[in-house]
Amino acid sequence: MKTLLHIDASARKTTNSVAAYNSISKSVAATFIRKWRAIDREDKIIHRDVGVNPPAFISQDWIAAVFTSDAAKTDDQKALLSLSDTLIREVEQADIIVMSSSMYNYGMPAALKAWFDQVIRLNKTFTFDLARGDFPLEPIMSGKILVLITSSGEFGFGIGGIREKMNHLGPHIRTLSHYLGVETVHEINAEYQEFNDERHIRSVANAHRAAEELALNLARSRELSDG
Repeated sequence: MKTLLHIDASARKTTNSVAAYNSISKSVAATFIRKWRAIDREDKIIHRDVGVNPPAFISQDWIAAVFTSDAAKTDDQKALLSLSDTLIREVEQADIIVMSSSMYNYGMPAALKAWFDQVIRLNKTFTFDLARGDFPLEPIMSGKILVLITSSGEFGFGIGGIREKMNHLGPHIRTLSHYLGVETVHEINAEYQEFNDERHIRSVANAHRAAEELALNLARSRELSDG
């Protein structure tokens, strides 16, 4: 049995009475999850919608608590880190992280950055050792797969695209996810939302189709590895 951690980051929901108000990235992620469940209903899926319920931003007191040894932590410090501890346990369980995010101002939503700040934590998800020279950080976890599903109002953010250098969403998430033990990344993008034309309709349809195909392929590869 595998565990999937499903993180949604868009501030929009998928249940609005006006379809145009619904989150595209969440909708495509839901397609992936539905296909996965149709293949194997036994797998565990943990869902967090940080767009609707954003984690708290880290603070000076939070940082002080992180750098206090477990034996010396006060009850207040333990309480301050309780959400971080919970979120990290969810990441630890996950074989596959399914993350959906809209592009806000060419980067990730603040709620998703807050989630990353809560889970990328010294001696919990990474270690720091100056004996490693100029690369002292090393992830503790390994072998995880990230399925990253994004949506954007413009287009051409991929490698070689006309807005490649403006893309601070996918590359940032890939960099951070390394410290959560992610070793393989699959990315699905829906674009052209602001244009609301045939290109947008085609891009969204392609994203849903790609989500179904990827869920099927990953499930099949899992079956082969488990067999």
